[in-house]
Amino acid sequence: MIKKLFNHRDTPYQLKSSSEYSQAGFTWVVSLTLTLILLLNSYSFGNESLRPYIFIAFIVYALFTLLQVFITTRIRKDLIRDGEIRRSTRALGYIQLLSIFSGNVFVATFGFHLIKKEKNPEYTIAVYMLLTQIFVIALSAINMFKPYVSNTFLIGMVVLLFVTIFHLATLLLIAKYVNGHYADSRLKWLALPLILTAATGNIFALILGINLLSKIRKNGNPAVTRWADVWVKITANNTAMLGLFFIIFLFTISVSSLLTFEYSFAVDNNYSAILQQPSLAYPLGTDDFGRCLYSRIVFGARISLIVGFMSTLIPVIIGGALGAISGYYGRHTDNIIMRLLDVLYAIPGILLAIAIIAAFGANTVNLIIALSVGAIPTYARTMRANVLLVSTYEYIDAARAFGSSNLSIIFKHIVPNSLAPMIVKSTLTIGGAVISTSSLSYLGLGVEPHIPEWGNILKIGSTYLETNPYLAIYPGLAIIALVLSFNFLGDGLRDALDPKLD
Repeated sequence: MIKKLFNHRDTPYQLKSSSEYSQAGFTWVVSLTLTLILLLNSYSFGNESLRPYIFIAFIVYALFTLLQVFITTRIRKDLIRDGEIRRSTRALGYIQLLSIFSGNVFVATFGFHLIKKEKNPEYTIAVYMLLTQIFVIALSAINMFKPYVSNTFLIGMVVLLFVTIFHLATLLLIAKYVNGHYADSRLKWLALPLILTAATGNIFALILGINLLSKIRKNGNPAVTRWADVWVKITANNTAMLGLFFIIFLFTISVSSLLTFEYSFAVDNNYSAILQQPSLAYPLGTDDFGRCLYSRIVFGARISLIVGFMSTLIPVIIGGALGAISGYYGRHTDNIIMRLLDVLYAIPGILLAIAIIAAFGANTVNLIIALSVGAIPTYARTMRANVLLVSTYEYIDAARAFGSSNLSIIFKHIVPNSLAPMIVKSTLTIGGAVISTSSLSYLGLGVEPHIPEWGNILKIGSTYLETNPYLAIYPGLAIIALVLSFNFLGDGLRDALDPKLD
């Protein structure tokens, strides 16, 4: 009786403190949403016919969603009754792993997390690393249905396959030999090959290799400890990890497309395949010039990521340096720098970008410059505020007492301790840069019209909304997904780097 009363009193805490239960609820809601979307798209109202492949996908998603709801119920009962998830319930996670073949990354990720009772950041990163490789191989393999493939397709697929096998072996080793804050010293031989496999674009491999090295060394370095603590918080945030997964997945497919995708399908006109509906040869259909929309979106991701990152990195460097100098020296230096930046800040960013592109022409380089210039004042203000705060700390006075130069104090002591808010801000504003890139391209002021870029693709698709809506829907969904991913990652970084939440 006392045990029942104790369990009843602790039920809310048990459910809220269980990461598996919260992830289970999130997973079945998202999976149900995807299932309903597939159901709505499985019937063509225009032709009044059933789309068999989409309907089969709907059935598969519906089955995994129902199983996910059942598992969520079982987890709830186990936590209320026993205070932990039973082994029989965790065994159901192996069934959920089969959802990898359906492309349901949400259910597959949950399955990996359910089967392992004690999880660590390395295991979570390894799971997403493996899923990234699997989905890249799957999307690249679709090119086999095209009339022809690139000359390097076979080499690229073999490389991706070997990397995937290595990542699977890495996941199994980490699940066995990494516990808590420590890793078996034998895994140090695994770190360097992992970092090398990041050349395929899978940044998860780079992150995992660095994490393994930091755990094996166990040197008590505060920077290493801080790095580990940040990843503990980020990997515990489902939405942040899903956002990071989509960003790294796009980057990986962009790098791998250099070998596995044929660029001519994205740029060359094919008048015998104009406005074709989605098929195995053309998974997302073709546009009004017969170009493969699937290939164009894949190659367009490269442009969106490059422009988004570069148009954020440039103002971070320039604005950060100006803000650091302004905040440290103060007085006349501060007034001169900040007043000049105020003049620039008074001009709306999009109008400034349009003016620069109109004056120098529409191309990728000018687009990056146009988006970068308008963002410099905001980063300068952010860095200035951080520098004003950090400059009051005692270790800055100690550095002055030891005779360090001003530049040494600024860039060795102040700036490194002021980067956290800049990192968070940059991840949140990259999404805005992606939207601005697509918007300017849609208006004809972005990258060159012949280059596959999501804004260019959306511009063409907008003229066929009534007859071929998929031409606008797919690039629009890609833009939405990428912007949301950066926002989710930015929120996760903000929570992980905020010392007030420790």
